[in-house]
Amino acid sequence: MAVSSYTQEFTTPIAPSRMFKALILDSHNLMPKIVPQGIKSIEFLQGDGRTGSIKQTNFAEGGHLKYLKHRIDAIDTENLVCKYTLIEGDVIFNKIESVAYEVKFEVANAGGCVCKMISEYHTKAGAELKEEDIKQGKDKAMGLYKVVEEYLLANPTVYG
Repeated sequence: MAVSSYTQEFTTPIAPSRMFKALILDSHNLMPKIVPQGIKSIEFLQGDGRTGSIKQTNFAEGGHLKYLKHRIDAIDTENLVCKYTLIEGDVIFNKIESVAYEVKFEVANAGGCVCKMISEYHTKAGAELKEEDIKQGKDKAMGLYKVVEEYLLANPTVYG
């Protein structure tokens, strides 16, 4: 099994605590509401959002994915850090054993926050991940971050 690690970050005018609440603590409620064309539902199969919880994201009809399951490995509400692992999905697991993520929200120098994400792709023996596969996943994640940013800018009292 090989491990490939990727880092990405983006800056937003939204406070770190609001981004953390929206993207980590309440994503199961928020995402189906603001991107119903992409995400049908997010439900906890085990736990309630704390460490050890397993949640399943169910995608809208017509997409190339039906569902993904993530396990929350660590959540630090004080330091605004979450570690979680993609443990199951309906398409991507022909090459991947799992994907471990660490997401951190920090105060930006100019205000707002910097969202940092590290992704570790654990591939199956003999499998090769293509750069475009990784790029596609990163682009989708950035798209979701931008939709959340727009929602929070339009609703300044939400997650305050």
